[in-house]
Amino acid sequence: MVQDERSVLIPSEEIQAKVREMGERITEDYKGESILLVGILRGAFVVLADIVREIDLPCEVDFMDLSSYGMGTTSSGVVRILKDLEEDITDRHTLIVEDIIDTGLTLSYLRKTLLTRKPASLEILTLLTKPSRRQVELDVKYTGFEVPDVFVVGYGIDYAGRYRNLPDICAIDSE
Repeated sequence: MVQDERSVLIPSEEIQAKVREMGERITEDYKGESILLVGILRGAFVVLADIVREIDLPCEVDFMDLSSYGMGTTSSGVVRILKDLEEDITDRHTLIVEDIIDTGLTLSYLRKTLLTRKPASLEILTLLTKPSRRQVELDVKYTGFEVPDVFVVGYGIDYAGRYRNLPDICAIDSE
């Protein structure tokens, strides 16, 4: 197996500090409420597991799995729901938890879809964002880090099924 070249962009310690900070903000923002966190599979499972432990409120967790079709690695914004929510979000404070927002097309579609289910509130948390690639305006309440337009792996994010277990966020060059 050929080893891909990778360099650390965000070390684990910085990720954990940011997750703690976002957890504190969520706890303050939703004080006295309960919240449903919706993890987008597969990449968000690590940040979801860590963020839920930093929220000092009653929390529930659910997952969705989405597939967006496009040419190559770019989302077309045409989304198919592979796994839908098991929980009803009507009148519930709901927080979508994502690993990385690139073009924003998939998440924009998902947000519109979930709003039709009439949640009490619907917000977005992302560990990483690539604003240079954004194709749609997207209101993201909780953002961890802005990253350059490079392919990233680690902390749940994969390349060809590998590297999800890296504790750091790394840039990868697979050439």
